[in-house]
Amino acid sequence: MYVPSPTKWRQITIAVVACLLVWLAWRGMPNPAVAFVIAAVPLGIIGVFRAPVLVVLLFVCFSFFRLHEAFPLLYSLKIPKMLSLAAITVLFWNIFIAETLKPYWRREFTPLTVFIVLITIGVPLATNLPEAQNYYTQTYSKIVLMVFIVAWLLREEQHFLLGTRLIVISGMSIAYVAIFNKLNGIGLVEETRVTIGRDIGSSLGDPNDLSSVLQFPLSFALAFLLTPRSGILNRLLGLTALVMLMWAILATQSRGALMGTMAVFGMYGFRYIKNKILLIGGGGLAAMGLYIGAGVGSRKTAQSGDGGLDTSSEQRLHAWEAAIGMATAHPIFGVGLHCYYSNYFAYTPVWDGLNHAVHSTWFGVLGESGWLGFAVFITLFVGLLRTGIKSLKIVDNHPGVISPAVSIATQGALTGLIGTAVSGSFLTMGFSWPIYVAASFLISLAQFLDETYGVDDGKRPPAAPKTPGMLKRLSRRLIGRREPASHDHEPKPPVDDGGGGPPGPPHGRAAEPPESPGGPRAADRDERRPRPIRSGANPPRNAE
Repeated sequence: MYVPSPTKWRQITIAVVACLLVWLAWRGMPNPAVAFVIAAVPLGIIGVFRAPVLVVLLFVCFSFFRLHEAFPLLYSLKIPKMLSLAAITVLFWNIFIAETLKPYWRREFTPLTVFIVLITIGVPLATNLPEAQNYYTQTYSKIVLMVFIVAWLLREEQHFLLGTRLIVISGMSIAYVAIFNKLNGIGLVEETRVTIGRDIGSSLGDPNDLSSVLQFPLSFALAFLLTPRSGILNRLLGLTALVMLMWAILATQSRGALMGTMAVFGMYGFRYIKNKILLIGGGGLAAMGLYIGAGVGSRKTAQSGDGGLDTSSEQRLHAWEAAIGMATAHPIFGVGLHCYYSNYFAYTPVWDGLNHAVHSTWFGVLGESGWLGFAVFITLFVGLLRTGIKSLKIVDNHPGVISPAVSIATQGALTGLIGTAVSGSFLTMGFSWPIYVAASFLISLAQFLDETYGVDDGKRPPAAPKTPGMLKRLSRRLIGRREPASHDHEPKPPVDDGGGGPPGPPHGRAAEPPESPGGPRAADRDERRPRPIRSGANPPRNAE
């Protein structure tokens, strides 16, 4: 085979260097598996650069759903670290070298950036500096970085379809492990509540955190099932995921997750059920059925011997009072990121010998970021809700034009955010993945819909010409430049350069209107009136 001379020596050099690397690796580790690993590395690098969206979404799924902790076989492979390096490399390559990715800025990024800056400044001022630094570097910095990367990378319909499918499949995987543990009595707390990876210190070892991870993909599963024109395979995927996720959520016996689940079902019911009386009555019966089916009343912490509040409810009330005390003592930056637990003793009104989690997204943000951070967080949340509602209206206004993949992603992200807001009253998710994943999807969807379909009639209206500012007008006057008037941009009439007509006015003098016996108005009327053309004469140039 003939190889062009400009690339022949380049290919020879690459082949020789690759052989030398294989030889050196084999000398250091004489194992046949080394050859297969080295052979797969170039293919992996090519795949990373050819599919950056898949790499970033896989990193989000592994970090959010903790798949490597749910499946022990994957734990030792350090997949999240490799995917994080690949995601950052791909982002740097596409922005600065290949220039195929153009970052943009939307108004939703502004409160998010302000909140991130407040949290970052609060880390060195935290009451427990090692805890705040560790959580910021290991978890929170990756979360906020992925918000921007995902929002900038998701630009096509296939990207949104891939993202929603990966979220649903990851949720099904975690639900499978939770169901397996429940049926076999593995990792149960309070004798009935299921967990995952509790023996290795996984975040899924808390049934409340596990329920928050399971609840988020539920909104996308329902979107697959209910969206028109979604396809048989997508509907089957949504139905299977719905059954598995509901089973696993009930096994956690989390009241916050049940409230969030009812909010998600209520949003879809309000959207697809026209009879609101049926919706309210059926929703009330479904809520009672879920509460009984989950067996929340049989939990040990949900039982009260004196007929008052149960132990879990009392602990939550004391935890919320402690959060208010932390924000009052540190109103600007709070006690610091992930420092609520270590400050519980100093601010709780009732001490029972143990520190407790805040069990509330809103009070957690209030205690750890202060009143200022809490106000910015609420602004961010309200802005995301408005963006999601606006995107959903655009989808509804173009039912036959917009792809079902975009509709599924819009409904899933918005209902997932609403479900997170409701369940956040009892679950701590202010600095974890669910809110930020929903934010990245909502921002990317809003940008896609604005660029593709606009807001009103499916087309982006043309931008109006900008009026020069006061300083610019003043500078033009100082240097003697005339301000362009509106009539300067009007097209000038064509000049008749034929030789048969009378000569025009001299240069620099304006043409005087012909005199008319009727005065100026009659003269103006005579100018607008078409002049008759004599027989045999050549027509004027403008009439040709």
